[in-house]
Amino acid sequence: MSVFRGFRPSSLAKWGSVALLWAVSMAASAQSIVVASTTSTEQSGLFGHLLPEFKKASGIEVKVVALGTGQALDMARRGDADVVFVHDPAAEEKFVAEGFGLQRRAVMYNDFVLIGPKGDPAGTRGRDIVAALKKLSAAQAAFVSRGDKSGTHAAELRFWALAGLADKPGAGYKACGCGMGPALNIAASSGAYVLADRGTWLNFKNRADLAVLVEGDNRLSNPYGVIVVNPARHPQVKLAEAQKFADWVVSPAGQAAIAAYKIAGEQLFFPNAGN
Repeated sequence: MSVFRGFRPSSLAKWGSVALLWAVSMAASAQSIVVASTTSTEQSGLFGHLLPEFKKASGIEVKVVALGTGQALDMARRGDADVVFVHDPAAEEKFVAEGFGLQRRAVMYNDFVLIGPKGDPAGTRGRDIVAALKKLSAAQAAFVSRGDKSGTHAAELRFWALAGLADKPGAGYKACGCGMGPALNIAASSGAYVLADRGTWLNFKNRADLAVLVEGDNRLSNPYGVIVVNPARHPQVKLAEAQKFADWVVSPAGQAAIAAYKIAGEQLFFPNAGN
């Protein structure tokens, strides 16, 4: 007796269509990756510019989860991302040394800036971030810290430590536990000072009375790196697609796309692959 008794050709066609749709769906799924990144790359608008270029070159869809750098690395440690694209070199190298990532590769840099009221009541204006923080502490000035284990927060803590004020930044110091955009909004609404990455600041619309007060200090350099998550730790990592993304952002095409991103004619990020 034929196992196909009762089956109509239309039924075969139906199941064939279902199988085809399933195969197409699986193929589409394989052509996507999750990138755990920082709020600065998202809120600066960089990914909105960069990812369509990568998809055009590779056919791979990138789903970005924007968090503070510490949270992004923790997400990758759990195996919930294929790639990390963040800006805290010490934490990134630790992530690789622990076996969670394959290799840190330099991608780009910009800088941090101290933002505050245009009138600068604490007298911080200049190039020296350490001197500025000492003035903020002495004036008990309002300062908004991200307080979220992000790359920006890690940099801020380093600067307070260099100023000898790690445990006493002043009575006006408040941690919001939030991203760069919300921290800037709080500073704008309250007339407070805040450390920001320049990219997010340039893309920030609600500036109120805020202005850049401290910039140009070499210590304010803000380097970004890309790391493919180690599939030996998490076999579900889409290694081939993740590696294509990491290779592309450090390639001439990816570096040119990064350099081309500007707001009002001002370049936000500067490629430095290979450095």
